[in-house]
Amino acid sequence: MKKLKLISAIAFGFLLLLATDAQAQKFPGLDKSPLDQALYPADNKIPTKMAKVVYSRPQLKGRSLNELAPEGKVWRTGANEATEITFYRDVKLGSTKIESGTYSLYTIPGKDNYTVIINRAINVWGAYNYKSENDLARLSVPVTQAEESLEALSMVFTPADKGMVLNIGWDKMRIAIPFTE
Repeated sequence: MKKLKLISAIAFGFLLLLATDAQAQKFPGLDKSPLDQALYPADNKIPTKMAKVVYSRPQLKGRSLNELAPEGKVWRTGANEATEITFYRDVKLGSTKIESGTYSLYTIPGKDNYTVIINRAINVWGAYNYKSENDLARLSVPVTQAEESLEALSMVFTPADKGMVLNIGWDKMRIAIPFTE
């Protein structure tokens, strides 16, 4: 009986030590470019999704879009890690078939067009280690200008004939990336 009480006391002490240690943890504050996602379809009542994009949302904070996403340079299409897009079924970007799976989404900003890149590398930080040999698909899409400026980079899927469109907006820049089945 004494051994059982001793074991219980030791176990209780150990659990108390773990609980105290957990309370001493330091947690980071909010990220300056918070992580977000967009799903298609977005309706929570539709459980079968076609695509999901996960990205960090940088903010202008008085800076120009060209300063943050320079024209002619590969951009991670967000902040922090490269944006990742998951397709839950096969799709096409232009005439290129993309099998279901997860990929990085890069863009090359331009004045009149953005080059959209679906790249096989995943879990990568930014575009620092971008390698064009990992590109699966590329498509040039036109840039339009909106009247409303968006402080934070934003993405949303919308339905399209035979597929979906990933709409990206930041400042007054807007692009629409069509994916078909």
